[in-house]
Amino acid sequence: MAAITSPAPRRAFRFPGQRKLEHSLLVYRRVWRGTMFGTLVSPVLFLTAMGVALGSLVPTMTAFGGVPYLVFLAPGLMASTAMQTGTQESSWPLIAGFRWNKTFEAMVGTPQGVRDIVLGHLYWLVVRLGIVTGVFLIVSWLFGAITSPTAILAWPAAILTGLAFSMPMAAWTATRKNEQSFSIIFRFILTPLFLFSGTFFPIEQLPQFFQTLAWFTPLFHGVALTRSLAIGQDLDPLVLAIHALVLIALVVVGTVLALRTFRKRLIV
Repeated sequence: MAAITSPAPRRAFRFPGQRKLEHSLLVYRRVWRGTMFGTLVSPVLFLTAMGVALGSLVPTMTAFGGVPYLVFLAPGLMASTAMQTGTQESSWPLIAGFRWNKTFEAMVGTPQGVRDIVLGHLYWLVVRLGIVTGVFLIVSWLFGAITSPTAILAWPAAILTGLAFSMPMAAWTATRKNEQSFSIIFRFILTPLFLFSGTFFPIEQLPQFFQTLAWFTPLFHGVALTRSLAIGQDLDPLVLAIHALVLIALVVVGTVLALRTFRKRLIV
């Protein structure tokens, strides 16, 4: 009589990068309370100091149909916060995985590959940026800075802005042996972008040269896209598509470069 054998167990489907995403989520589960404090306090302080206090001294913005300054400011700050958060997540945490705790070297010693690490990091950035910008959007709504139903579309726009910075930064971090360049990037690149990419005032108030220069900066496109969707005005499909395509291109280029630099760093 033939022996009865049970069918081989079916392997569960796993998408590329799932293990790295799960690792990041497990780590975040231990530290989320500390990060949520800063995630919540930052929009409250910015909107109170800049939007409410300073906004009381600023006349109604002529742009976007004469909206109050608080309504104008909140989407720009949300996009800028995504830029800063995304860049931070792709700097010190990644250098730790490469050098300090050797997490990535341990990962490539398993069935995971470089692609899994890079894509898993990309997925984690979507989650982290989604939390940060989602909280910012809710706080903005509580402050009365959200007045249009299209504001919900500003959420993915802000996430896209953060990814446009974080993936190129991830590619850069993979080439570094230490963290010394990070402070330079934050001080001399991110800070000027934060101040002069339309976050606090329309770029039309800048000299013509700097207006032209702003179009070549990713934060300007992120702020413009996020603000138009949040306020629900200046929704020119062509202009919005240009802003979105610039940000998407940066994400794609950054991801491709990260795949190359991660592989060069981890695969000897």
